Amino acid sequence: MDQIAFISLSVLALASALGVVLSKNAVNGAMCLLLCLAGIAGLFVQLHAYFLAFILVWVYAGAVVALFLFIVMLLDMQGGRPWRFRAAQAFAGFMAAALLLVGLDLLAVRGRLGAGPNVGQAAVGSSLKLYAYQLFTTYLLPVQVMGFLLLIAMLGVIVISRRIGGAEDSR
Repeated sequence: MDQIAFISLSVLALASALGVVLSKNAVNGAMCLLLCLAGIAGLFVQLHAYFLAFILVWVYAGAVVALFLFIVMLLDMQGGRPWRFRAAQAFAGFMAAALLLVGLDLLAVRGRLGAGPNVGQAAVGSSLKLYAYQLFTTYLLPVQVMGFLLLIAMLGVIVISRRIGGAEDSR
């Protein structure tokens, strides 16, 4: 039963992630992102990391996707010119896929993917105290860097929306 749930949640996450990348409409892409985050939250629940699943749904699905939809609808973005397939993009995609396959093959050959988690040991996200300890000691710098990057992205959106709003007022 657990394997069926894992496979279905993984397929949901992967299919909706492809929907995010391949969607031409920004609102449809945001909805696919919401489905992808829900699938990943389901995978966290299967790992008994309930706090991580709750935070993922609350922060990303609740706040970031809603903010993205608000900005998209505020800017009233219509699709730009159609996307054209170029040789450099095809080569970059091929190289990325090849590197991914080589990395997965190396992990599988070395046996790290075959070994399951230690049954007696609790997952990092299952205990709030252990999660907080890891967050404020081991992962403090990455969390601060991600917060700074989100702040820069938010300021960039504000600058872009003011520039577009100012251009429309002068007409």
